[in-house]
Amino acid sequence: MESLENLSPSSIKGALEALLLVSSDPVSASALAQALDVAPGEVASLLAELKVEYEEANRGFQLREVAGGWRLFTHPAFHDQVEAFVLSWDTQKLSQAALETLAVIAYHQPATREMVRGIRGVNSDGVISSLVDKGLIRELGRDAEHGQAILYGTTNAFLEKFGLRSVRDLPDLEQFAPDEQARQFIRERLSGRSIQSTLEETEEDLQEERELVDSYEDEDDDFMIIGNASDDYDE
Repeated sequence: MESLENLSPSSIKGALEALLLVSSDPVSASALAQALDVAPGEVASLLAELKVEYEEANRGFQLREVAGGWRLFTHPAFHDQVEAFVLSWDTQKLSQAALETLAVIAYHQPATREMVRGIRGVNSDGVISSLVDKGLIRELGRDAEHGQAILYGTTNAFLEKFGLRSVRDLPDLEQFAPDEQARQFIRERLSGRSIQSTLEETEEDLQEERELVDSYEDEDDDFMIIGNASDDYDE
């Protein structure tokens, strides 16, 4: 049997394809090179060639570099057919709420639960916990300026599932806006100005509720005092 050291470039390509087919996660060029006992630079060059070959041949799959490694993906042109086939397996998709929450965190990370709530306008704690369980987001640390709130960000699994090399490859949301007003709204949301305004408004509402509760408690106390005085008078 021909040793790997003596394989021709085309044979090494075949070996790379075999490894990529059995890999469920993106694999780095260095890891593939180590597995085949080939120089990392040569593997990186062959992977790039394979990527171009698949594209030029209009294959039903593509080779992409995502999340620090290489992985085979189905061609976007066959998205509808693949989606229908996969859904026939009763595979659960992300809900609308999960997609919205994931988008907020992806574009504004690191983000707290309160930031997500400020943008979506609803409590998203349950959705965030579900996304953590699915491995799409993770805890990045604590926000010392806001009561040690947990900060969330996306994971490598998120990059892999959405075919991104990094969060810098996220599409510009403004290109999907129908008009300038919508684009301005997106800019404000992503800049954090509206989020901060929403948080401040929420704090003001909470303060008003506290003052209202305190006023009710004061009225109850006054009523108790008057009641006690009336009892003393009856005696």
